[in-house]
Amino acid sequence: MAIEFRHRGWVEGERRAKTLGFLRERGAVFVCVDSPPSRHVPILPPIDAVTDRRLAYLRCHGRNTEGYMRGRTVAERFDYDYSGEEVEGLAERARVLADEAREVHVQFNNNARDYAPKAARRMLVALGQDADPKAG
Repeated sequence: MAIEFRHRGWVEGERRAKTLGFLRERGAVFVCVDSPPSRHVPILPPIDAVTDRRLAYLRCHGRNTEGYMRGRTVAERFDYDYSGEEVEGLAERARVLADEAREVHVQFNNNARDYAPKAARRMLVALGQDADPKAG
């Protein structure tokens, strides 16, 4: 079971250790997120934590604060095209998670236009896992 929190109160202050401990005790996976750089309640900060050594999960929503908070459709909320530099940063987060977990799953949820598959291809290249780098 993987849990993505949608209220930053679960991971702020003393609550963070309690939340992560609760998940560890139950063998549940904390879903790490990449989201807009904002302190709005539904936007979690970039916390990378492994609560079950079998799996780490990083979900990338994009960094469009305005769309995330005010978008009426999924396409509006996650309308963000990660730059190559940003994907490199996400790849580094995945590498750090891989130091503690057997598997790391990265999912791109920036699903407007072709942004998610483009970011996924860049991620594969950044991690040296792209079987056909000319395809992208």
